[in-house]
Amino acid sequence: MNLLTLRKRAARGAWLVAILVVVVGSLLPAASLPMRMLDRLQVSDKIQHFGAYAVLAFLPAVHERWRFVLVAGFGLMAMGYGLEVGLLYSPGRSYDLADFAADAAGVCCGVILAIPLRGAVRSLLRLQPDSSSGNID
Repeated sequence: MNLLTLRKRAARGAWLVAILVVVVGSLLPAASLPMRMLDRLQVSDKIQHFGAYAVLAFLPAVHERWRFVLVAGFGLMAMGYGLEVGLLYSPGRSYDLADFAADAAGVCCGVILAIPLRGAVRSLLRLQPDSSSGNID
């Protein structure tokens, strides 16, 4: 396995770990220790949603191909909505469409913030455009 493959796998692995953290954190019961600690921060849950989904969208947007970024963005929005529905089954938690709106806004902003950094990160990872498909990122 070459260095390029390792770097790509590490970047994707970090993204998957971040997704897992958001999924688990989103479905924890309200009385759980992590949720009580978040409440002590006195930060709006909309800001928490926005920030988490901005990071989730930013991570692949800085280095993956645009087609992947587009699919991932819509996938993250679907995940955000699905987790909101899942909260109906988590003790002490509730469905809130405004949380989903914050998730979607975070996804959009995460991608937008990544655009100026794509060239630098892609050269750092030494990723080349896919010449076989004619798709130049």
